[in-house]
Amino acid sequence: RTHRAKVAGRTVELSAREFALAEMLFRHPGQVLTREQLLDHAGHNHDPGSNVVDVYVGYLRKKLGKRLIASVRGMGYRLEPDGGAARG
Repeated sequence: RTHRAKVAGRTVELSAREFALAEMLFRHPGQVLTREQLLDHAGHNHDPGSNVVDVYVGYLRKKLGKRLIASVRGMGYRLEPDGGAARG
């Protein structure tokens, strides 16, 4: 099953895990989500020391835009409602 997102008028193919993480972020714009919350939503059995969320957020940034997902040091990730445009 394929998952697609439209970004700036173009269609982007997402893997099931990318789609699950993007869905969680888009449902909670501006809210910091922990790695654990994102992993739980993606249905991944996780090791607290795993960097799987970081890897998939990197994939999403490449596909959807670097400024769309902000890292919040020591906490997790946040979807920038304005796409990060206000940060310069």
